[in-house]
Amino acid sequence: MSSSENPEVSVTERGGGSKDKDKHGEEDGGDKNFIDKVKDFIHDIGEKIEGAVGFGKPSADVSGIHIPHISLHRADLVVDVLIKNPNPVPIPLVDIDYLIDSDGRKLVSGLIPDAGTIHAHGEETVKIPVSLVFDDIRSTYKDIQPGTIIPYLVRVVLLVDVPIIGRIKIPLEKDGEIPVPYKPDVDVEKIKFHHFSFDETTATLHVKLENKNDFDLGLNLFQYEMWLGDDSIASAELTQSAKIEKQGITRMQIPFSFSPKDFGSAVWDMIRGRGTGYTIKGKIDVDTPWGNMKLPISKEGGTTRIKKDEDGDDDDDDN
Repeated sequence: MSSSENPEVSVTERGGGSKDKDKHGEEDGGDKNFIDKVKDFIHDIGEKIEGAVGFGKPSADVSGIHIPHISLHRADLVVDVLIKNPNPVPIPLVDIDYLIDSDGRKLVSGLIPDAGTIHAHGEETVKIPVSLVFDDIRSTYKDIQPGTIIPYLVRVVLLVDVPIIGRIKIPLEKDGEIPVPYKPDVDVEKIKFHHFSFDETTATLHVKLENKNDFDLGLNLFQYEMWLGDDSIASAELTQSAKIEKQGITRMQIPFSFSPKDFGSAVWDMIRGRGTGYTIKGKIDVDTPWGNMKLPISKEGGTTRIKKDEDGDDDDDDN
């Protein structure tokens, strides 16, 4: 009896153990399958919501670079960045990070925080103002000489915050060229005497302008004042169109009159045919490939003399 009962008990225990094991296995597998189904459901719902609502990454491009002001000392640039928002809600433009370099050398960099908001299903042109100070550039990079044209590369990184997608960076680049201006050299080659009297003397000022830049200058206006010794004998503002080619020279003849009796010994030395020191200062208004410039002109310490009408014109050198 006892030997026949043991197998029954043994079978019952093994059978009971297998059923428990199968039960636990089914429960573990069921939990895993349920979690996977939930994940798939959430993913599917997310994709359907995103597709239905239309969320997507914005696009951007550097649409232009303008130079509203350029002078002997600095150039002001405005970088236009066109941003398009395909989303049904506005997106904030968190930061704008910019850098301008020339052949790998940093010219200027900066960060603009909280740069605004791009309207839903809209586009905005964001303007980034930048100033290049030529003295700083030349002092940092000795090989950049006045009068040259240097290449530049604008690098812009936009940080935007897009719903569902999150924060993303949009890198942009745009290249170009910009001059490092050099002021023209001005010289008085001679003053040609036409009519003399103590009350009024008429003459012509022969001026040479030398363009030391690697780009042409379109002359619009010439403004000057001239001194002989300590006496200011002439000043004028002349509107004159002329092209001064790069590394070129143009000459101007400027009529003027003065009263010798009102001036000192320097004028009389000049009238007697002796050389006398002169100073000429002023500015020129010119057009360039990058816009309009007003450049200063100055020359001190030279000598000049009056030449009479009967004198030959071949002798154009200063004395």
